[in-house]
Amino acid sequence: MAEIGSEMVLRMADDASVQHVGDGAVVLLARSGQLYTCNDTTEAFLEKVDGARSLDQIIDLLSDEFEVDKATLGQDMAELAAELVAEGILADTGV
Repeated sequence: MAEIGSEMVLRMADDASVQHVGDGAVVLLARSGQLYTCNDTTEAFLEKVDGARSLDQIIDLLSDEFEVDKATLGQDMAELAAELVAEGILADTGV
């Protein structure tokens, strides 16, 4: 799994989309037709991935939203981002 740096700027993959359903969300990968269900944390993270914010900036926004230690949140979000990149849901903007 690729390591995600705190300054990395991520975007949704071209064929990935997030759909809000009920109290949660799903991610659809058009190329494979796979659906991924999201918990609240993943949904909040994906809402902030816009292709302009760095991982650090997203973590700052999430730390305002969730009552959790920022260092723990940072580590968890870096791991989540790495998983989402590995699944093809997120891509590095290269910025």
